[in-house]
Amino acid sequence: MRSIWLLLGLALLALSQVQAAEEDLDLSDLDLSDMDENEEEFLRLLEEKAKIKDVERENEIANQLAAVQHNLLNPVVEVDLCETMPCGAGRICQLTNEKPECVCIPDCPEEVDTRRHVCTNTNETWPSDCSVYQQRCWCDIQHEGCRNPDNAHMHIDYYGACHEPRICDGEDLKEFPRRMRDWLFNVMRDLAERDELTEHYMQMELEAETNNSRRWSNAAVWKWCDLDGDTDRSVSRHELFPIRAPLVSLEHCIAPFLESCDSNNDHRITLIEWGACLELDADDLMERCDDVQKAQPHLLG
Repeated sequence: MRSIWLLLGLALLALSQVQAAEEDLDLSDLDLSDMDENEEEFLRLLEEKAKIKDVERENEIANQLAAVQHNLLNPVVEVDLCETMPCGAGRICQLTNEKPECVCIPDCPEEVDTRRHVCTNTNETWPSDCSVYQQRCWCDIQHEGCRNPDNAHMHIDYYGACHEPRICDGEDLKEFPRRMRDWLFNVMRDLAERDELTEHYMQMELEAETNNSRRWSNAAVWKWCDLDGDTDRSVSRHELFPIRAPLVSLEHCIAPFLESCDSNNDHRITLIEWGACLELDADDLMERCDDVQKAQPHLLG
């Protein structure tokens, strides 16, 4: 009987490197009554080794479950570097050597609807606003796709195909600043009635209603701040589009008027230049501008 147990022990020892045999080993059904101390010690060690293996497996499974739970509670989020890289019109962000940079948009969708055509300040019809912005970008970086270097400062005049422009001169041009001032105030009043102005601008509109000396200056400052989208204390010709587009078909003097506002021809209009075009007191405009800046610093940078 002892020889049988000895052979069994040797067989188990030979299979000690095989994981499956160790995991499936069950000594609870063995009759240990006829074994000597050495054999019992041998089997005890085997049983302890099996228990240690079970504990190791349990710990491994527990660690795997903990890792899965950690990943569920703390998912790894891939950061898109281009999400924090603002690009202007006609440009898109792309990664170059793992660094984000703005490049000219490579392709514009083909527009078959003629209503999507746009007319630029050069009275040239383009198939879409995307094609205008792309062309401007190409000319800005001197790309081979640039048709004319002057297109770097091209901007959209209005939507639709270009029509024969009417000439603005004489009394029409002379009277336009007054019409423009009135139009700005009426728009400001309309937005106030619809409760679409900020609290500070609402106060400015109320002041303009009750104080004729503030009527035009308040409206002029409000619109200039509204157009200054990038808050750099000047308005680009591109930023003038919200004024130019809705008026160009109604006021044939709007285009030459806005062009004349850029007195130094740097393609930007300062508040002083804006006031001069509207024939307003520059000191009064600056005072109004300072009030806006104090009330809402984010509007004017």
